[in-house]
Amino acid sequence: MDTLDISKLRMLLVDDYTPMRKILVEILRELGVRQIEQANTGEEALTRIKEIEPDVLIADNLMQPMDGLELTRRIRKGVDGIDPFLPIIMISGMTEKSSIIAARDAGVTEFLAKPMTVRLLYLRICSVVKTPRQFVRTDAFVGPDRRRRGMPYGDNERRETEHNYSLQKDKARDEERDKR
Repeated sequence: MDTLDISKLRMLLVDDYTPMRKILVEILRELGVRQIEQANTGEEALTRIKEIEPDVLIADNLMQPMDGLELTRRIRKGVDGIDPFLPIIMISGMTEKSSIIAARDAGVTEFLAKPMTVRLLYLRICSVVKTPRQFVRTDAFVGPDRRRRGMPYGDNERRETEHNYSLQKDKARDEERDKR
């Protein structure tokens, strides 16, 4: 695992399912995080954010009455003086492409599918802390830059460049798998 010390981060967990929150608390404790706050609902999360000013928010997508997407949108709008730049890791059992795109478009920083591993949660936390993405603010979107990688542009048509990039990525992944 990476060696980033996350012990001093203030985390806020938002999930309306208490057993899942308890599991996440235990995982974060195992990772060394000492300041872990919890909220049952999106509304409670907005209040807690103002009180504790967390470094990272981990929120479930499917909550009632306010889901994780609406919570994210409100945070990104900076309602009630909340920091719109707060890193948000969304966790969800809904892993269809449309759900991931909806989360991205709402302004989440990272998306983590359930069931998750301790390592993947740690890596997402490291990602939002060590390499924060540039923030975009337009009439239609507020949140981290949705582009994940820079695409090389040159004389080639973009579609061909994307295809070549995809082939290079697949080759690198296969080589990495062969090393194991």
